[in-house]
Amino acid sequence: MKHPVDAHVGKRIRHRRWMVGMTQQQLADCVGIKFQQIQKYETGMNRVSASRLWDIAEALGVSISFFFEGLEGAGDAARQAEGDRITDKEALELVRSYYAIPEAQRRRLFDLARVLSEAA
Repeated sequence: MKHPVDAHVGKRIRHRRWMVGMTQQQLADCVGIKFQQIQKYETGMNRVSASRLWDIAEALGVSISFFFEGLEGAGDAARQAEGDRITDKEALELVRSYYAIPEAQRRRLFDLARVLSEAA
C-alpha cells in the first residue's frame, strides 16, 4: 500500500520531469538507475531514499524541498494527490507549450485566458 507522502513526492518528481521536458529514461540515466525505478517512484509504489532524492533534485534543477511543497500532513497529501490537476498529462503539456511562446505573445494569451475564465 502506498504511503501518501511517497505518492506526493512521486507526483512532484513526475511534475518537474514533465516541466523540464525530460523522459523517464533520461532522468534514470542522470541518476544511474533503470527507468522502471523512476516509474515506481512516480507512482509512489517505491519510496525514494534521501540520497536518491538528492540526485533526482540535482538532475531536475530543484531543491529537495520542492518535492515536499504543498504537503501539510498525510491526510492532506492523500486529498491533494486525488485533486491535483497539474499532474494531469494534458495540463502539463499545456504549461510547457505556454512557456515556449515568446513573452509578449504569452502575456496577451494569459490576458485572453483570464477574460474567458471570468466569462465562463
